[in-house]
Amino acid sequence: MLRVQMHDASWIEVEIQGEGPCLLLPVNPRPIDGPQADEMTKWGVDPALGRSLIDQLSGSCRVIACDYEGHVQSCAKPDTLTPDNLSSDFLAIADAASAQQFAYYGYSWLALSGMQLALRTDRLSALVMGGFPPVCGPYKEMLKVTMAAYHLSVSAQKNPDPSPAAWDGNADEFDWSQAEVTMSEAQTKQFVTLYQALQAFDDRTAQERITCPRLCFAGSADLIEYGERWGAVRVDIAGPLIRERSALEALGWDVAVLEGLDHTQAMQPAHVLPLLKPWLDANLH
Repeated sequence: MLRVQMHDASWIEVEIQGEGPCLLLPVNPRPIDGPQADEMTKWGVDPALGRSLIDQLSGSCRVIACDYEGHVQSCAKPDTLTPDNLSSDFLAIADAASAQQFAYYGYSWLALSGMQLALRTDRLSALVMGGFPPVCGPYKEMLKVTMAAYHLSVSAQKNPDPSPAAWDGNADEFDWSQAEVTMSEAQTKQFVTLYQALQAFDDRTAQERITCPRLCFAGSADLIEYGERWGAVRVDIAGPLIRERSALEALGWDVAVLEGLDHTQAMQPAHVLPLLKPWLDANLH
């Protein structure tokens, strides 16, 4: 276990397991337990998602794992969660783990973070993006959603609801037309900062600068429709992979669409590992 200092002088715990090519994996190593775990299992969500990925992938990789999502919630970075700072954080983790070359797998906003990292270093040996498309990414739509979350968090703190439905930063667990935001103003603002910094980003033009082996995947049903409170936008993750599959393959991506799965389902180890493990074994060994 390592402790690594991040760009804002906060610290993150990093766990290393296994031998072989290095793989940076921003997941929570600690399983959720108790009644919450039982409820998650009932809905097909692995309460030990990060632990399951680490244990399986460490059989052939040196897994460098850190709960970066949990870290930004506990040490919010309202003005500094930018692509440059994300990348510097992941490089600091790799440095601390003595990983000169390393692969990276991230899901959802941590997938887009991996692409930003790939554009800022030549140290990536492979890149895997799950649940976020490498081209035609919904950056404008996600700015609207995160701005709505930010304004709702400000409003909730001024007029607290004694029994709101929780939103913990995961867009996939709730009916967004009904959910109330319980994150703090700082926690929501950091994602506004991230997506604001990406508004001028041209993901198609950027592709020529990514040269390592790369895989992208999403569930075929990964489409979230947000109501008026959330900006009335459609965040379509699967569509770009389906429509742009030939173009992505021509750009050097391996593309997988997991039939019938939504955003939450497609991130579960039972669906990810049969795709991810053989791909990493083929491209890192």
